[in-house]
Amino acid sequence: MNLIISGTNRKHSNSIKVAKFYQKELSKRGEEFEILSLEDLPENIIATDLYGKRSEAFAEIQQKVSEAKKFVFIIPEYNGSYPGVLKIFIDACSFPASFFHKKAALVGVSTGKYGNIRGVDHFTGVCNYMRMHVLPLKIHIPLIQNELNNEHEFHDPISLKFIMEQIEEIVRF
Repeated sequence: MNLIISGTNRKHSNSIKVAKFYQKELSKRGEEFEILSLEDLPENIIATDLYGKRSEAFAEIQQKVSEAKKFVFIIPEYNGSYPGVLKIFIDACSFPASFFHKKAALVGVSTGKYGNIRGVDHFTGVCNYMRMHVLPLKIHIPLIQNELNNEHEFHDPISLKFIMEQIEEIVRF
């Protein structure tokens, strides 16, 4: 099993729309990816699942993370980096078993014009620390609010070209 992590707990986020697009496109290529939205984290995760503690609610999430071989992280820009909830999620997961020597593809999204370049770079550092193998082709999607149509499909041919190139590389990764 593989996971697409929608890297925010914000309801109805663009990140979850992008995650569903990636899931659909990867499925067309025979790749099975489940979406894990950080909306589904236990509300009290800070009290229940950090520093060696494990709640029943997070145990199921931990199981999925432990079984996954590949990850696609959809990373929205929050204050020039990635969301704190994404860091909390990573910190709550068992170390090193959760991510050690597993594969990660990174997709940055933002409402601004840089597509979360800094946040993806920051998160790359975290992935490197966890000894993940990061796909060199990282996608940065700026002005995400203009990139998706009403069916949550990408419509800009240039954006679509790079996204599809990354999806093909995820399959071969």
